[in-house]
Order: sequence, then structure tokens, then C-alpha cells
Amino acid sequence: MSKPRIHILALGGTIATRPDATGAMQMGLGADDLVGAVPLLATIADIEAETVSRVGSHSLGFDQLHALAAKIRSLKADGVVVTQGTDTLEETSFVLDLLLDLDIPVVITAAMRNPALTSADGPGNLLAAVRVAADPWVREHARALGVIVTMLDEVYAAADVLKVHPTRLNAFASTQTGPLAALVEDRIVPLALPVRDAMNAVHRRLDALTGDGAAPVALFWMSIDEPGRLIEALLAAPDRLGYRGAVIGAMGGGHTPERATDILIKLAAAVPTVVSPRAGGGPLLEKTYGGPSSEIALRGAGLIWGGRLHPLKARALLETCLRFGLDRKAIAELFAGWN
Repeated sequence: MSKPRIHILALGGTIATRPDATGAMQMGLGADDLVGAVPLLATIADIEAETVSRVGSHSLGFDQLHALAAKIRSLKADGVVVTQGTDTLEETSFVLDLLLDLDIPVVITAAMRNPALTSADGPGNLLAAVRVAADPWVREHARALGVIVTMLDEVYAAADVLKVHPTRLNAFASTQTGPLAALVEDRIVPLALPVRDAMNAVHRRLDALTGDGAAPVALFWMSIDEPGRLIEALLAAPDRLGYRGAVIGAMGGGHTPERATDILIKLAAAVPTVVSPRAGGGPLLEKTYGGPSSEIALRGAGLIWGGRLHPLKARALLETCLRFGLDRKAIAELFAGWN
């Protein structure tokens, strides 16, 4: 029986670092180096490895991710594994999920411990990711799973995975839903399939459209006594500082300080503005609280409700919508699917 063909694309990140003369970790390892460190890969799949870039994920951009998605679509493989840094993995995996609707697994993995440390997790995570991409259940349900993330022997949906600690080995979790599968011995143990209605709606809307270049989206985090002066500066600039949309990391179930309400309403009139929970996820309220900065008032004033999407993921979705030329009505309809 032939082994599945798995294509590994290496972007850089901690998993691909090596020490320089001072002992500081620098980008340097390529895809062949990563594969060479895990001889067991050859027993699982026919591997083709390719170095796409050697950068930390903090330096990746939307343009690079669109190019990466196009490259993945062009590959003749039974599955794809992407290695990258952890800093933006929760965002990059979601962007790829927005852009890809494939019948083959696309698995993102990374490392928290660099290769110079004892018990570096990069080789184990790469082995786990290839196991996942080659697994019959994952391949059968690839479209239903969408882009997935494999870290520390657990598999997460791109829409739900978050980096919940800056340095620990167990830095990734899906706090709302839990993992989709777990790796035990040499087995993939399925646990759940994600709810994909909102993502499928995005794919239908974007099908046959093409992006027209970067669409910067501002991210504003609401906190106690926030007056909104940065938003005032954005609105006062003739070109709105280049921003085409905004995301508000709101308090509680969708609330903002009353002193910032008027400027937020002006912002929503100027550019599409999405409200998302600063708590990190979980459906927002829609009709419980009254008052000038409540969810009822803000929704009535034209702010778009981001539902259960983390502000970082809401920003990625809004940038994608604007890049593809969707109008405010279409954007609001897509975000409604996450409520």
C-alpha cells in the first residue's frame, strides 16, 4: 500500500532557529533540516519539503499568507504541513482557513522550545503534524475539519485555537471547544468535528473573487475609563491613517466605556467596525443590557457584532472581507454567522 504524499512548507519560527556565535537564537534552519531531524517521517509518508521563508511569525504579513494559500492550492499532494513561529499562529491558521477550502488536510505546527533547549518540541510536533495529515480519518474529513493546528499531541480548529501563554510548552488551547483529536501512541483519536457554517459562508462569498491589495484594520482594546483619543486621531486624519476598518476588543458581552461611545459610533459611520470580546472568545450578548454603551445601543448604532471570534481573528476576517471588496452589508452578514 502506497504511503500518502505529504508536502511540508517551512516558513521559519522557533522550530527553525539555531544559535549564533553569541548563543542567541536566529532564523536559519530550512525544511530539509527539519525533516532530517525526524527520521520516522519516512515511515509515515512520502515527504517533499520546501523552504518558503526564514522569518519569525511576528514578521509575516497578509500578502505572504495569500501567496502561501495560492501555493498550497497548487500542490499535488495528499496533505500539507506548514511549520512556522508561534507568535501569530492563531491568526495565520485562521487566515489560511478563510482562504482555503480543500479536500486534503492542511496542518499548521510550530515549536515553543528552540532546538538548543533540552526536550525541544519541534521534532515531536512535526512528527505529530505529519501523522495527522496522513491519517485516514483526517483525510476523509479534511473539508469538514478545515485548516487545523497540531501542537503537543492535540489537534485544534483554526477558528478556535489561541495562544494562551507566551512561553510554556502547553501554550495552545481551544478554550471554547476543546481539541478535535488527540494523538495517542501512533494513533489519531477523533474527538469532534467543528461547526463550519460561518466559515462555509465565507468560502461561498469569496469564491471567484480576487483580492485587490492590503486592507489595514485597526485594533482598539477597550479598558476601564478609555476616552477613545486614538480613535479621534484616526478620524481626524484625512486618510484615516490608511486604515479601512476597525475591530473593538469590547468588555464583557459587548460593552464599552460610556465616555468612548460617541467616538465609537463616529468610527462605525466612517469605516466598518466590528465588536469582538476582549475576553478572548464566546458569543456576545445581543439584547440583554440597555444604556448608551450597551450591546443593544451599539448594535443599533451600526457597529458590526463579531460573535464568538477573538479580536485577532475578527481582525483577520475583516481584513479579508475588505481586501476582497465586500461592502458593509456583506461584511455584517458574514460576521452574523459567528454570533
